[in-house]
Amino acid sequence: MGLGRNFRRWGMLPFIAVMVLSPHAASADTVTPDRITAALSKLELLAEGVVKDGAVPGLAIGVVHGDEVVFLKGFGQREAGKPETVDADTVFQIASLSKPVSATIVAALVSERIVSWDAKIADLDPAFRLSEPYPTSELTVRDLFSHRSGLPGTAGDDLEDIGYDRAEILRRLRFVSPSSSFRAGYSYSNFGLTEGATAAAKPTGKSWEEVAEEKLYRPLGMTSTSSRHADFIKQANRAALHVKIDGVWAAKVKRDPDAQAPAGGVSSTARDLSQWVRLLLGNGVYAGETLIKADALDQTHVPLMERGKNPVSGGTSFYGLGWNVEFGRHGLSWGHAGAFSVGARTLVTLFPEEKLGIVVIANAFSTGVPEGLSESFADLAFDGKVEKDWVKAWDDTYAGLFGPAIAAAKATYA
Repeated sequence: MGLGRNFRRWGMLPFIAVMVLSPHAASADTVTPDRITAALSKLELLAEGVVKDGAVPGLAIGVVHGDEVVFLKGFGQREAGKPETVDADTVFQIASLSKPVSATIVAALVSERIVSWDAKIADLDPAFRLSEPYPTSELTVRDLFSHRSGLPGTAGDDLEDIGYDRAEILRRLRFVSPSSSFRAGYSYSNFGLTEGATAAAKPTGKSWEEVAEEKLYRPLGMTSTSSRHADFIKQANRAALHVKIDGVWAAKVKRDPDAQAPAGGVSSTARDLSQWVRLLLGNGVYAGETLIKADALDQTHVPLMERGKNPVSGGTSFYGLGWNVEFGRHGLSWGHAGAFSVGARTLVTLFPEEKLGIVVIANAFSTGVPEGLSESFADLAFDGKVEKDWVKAWDDTYAGLFGPAIAAAKATYA
């Protein structure tokens, strides 16, 4: 199903993989508890407003400051036209927000010396091939998590759309010509990262899904989080995917992303993701216990590949390992966004120096609400005021990027 893929194919993933910011002199001294409290009250009003205005059917937000979850709330409806409301425990499909989650899981394996970021895929998964011998022999987990393998970004998407499973899609990547020389270019690839994750899990003798539960979800008490679509479907409190049909939000299409689970198949809640953010802001320490060694986790935030400028805020962006690393308006940030063209938008943004993080998950596409709310909250936390209408700025950008493609897809939704 063409609309079942992530919306990379429409030429905008260099811009939506994270909320990016432009340079600004900031420090933890400016982000005080009082400033955060004031920012949260305004964030809540902004979130209520975007739902009331119909910008999305529903969304959930989690905010962490220090080691404390300081805000956790849902807004709107799980499915448009139905009475069930979104709360902090509503399960959303988080799309490419799965990538930094998966990077954290691999960091746990690296921390335990089960695998290395520089382990060769040829050693972990000898059956895997790229189109050329040299990249095949030298390819590492680090290469695949930083999208520098040479695989074009769309590799495998069509096969997923017509129903091929993960194993067959990964096998067929050997027939795909590279979009750049090995390690010479950035090309955001769902199935490249999926191979990196599944290969990293192989020394455990367990599936990726089992490793995810064992190394991250269970230790953090993320009881509603899974890398299996079947688990998402079993959840009674889950959000539907929505697209606009003739100006009205409609839940028309379902999306099973199991083939690319490490890259886009996680389902989770604002509550669970906030626990993950606590771990990250704690440099691998959670509830006083070191779950992941800092040096293994730090590798995910090293800027490796240049991504260019943010089209809205102008920040300078790089890609690490499953994470975007940004130098922007409020200093250093780490983050990642996600989207399904059939109805999901998600975003995490962390300011590590200030120990501040926000997660926004929404049940609609296309919309700039996650970026708009996150940017507004950052302005409030750092500066005490919102610079401009960020939701409108991001909505306008996405309308230009996706408008023609969405219009052409209406017949599929109907």
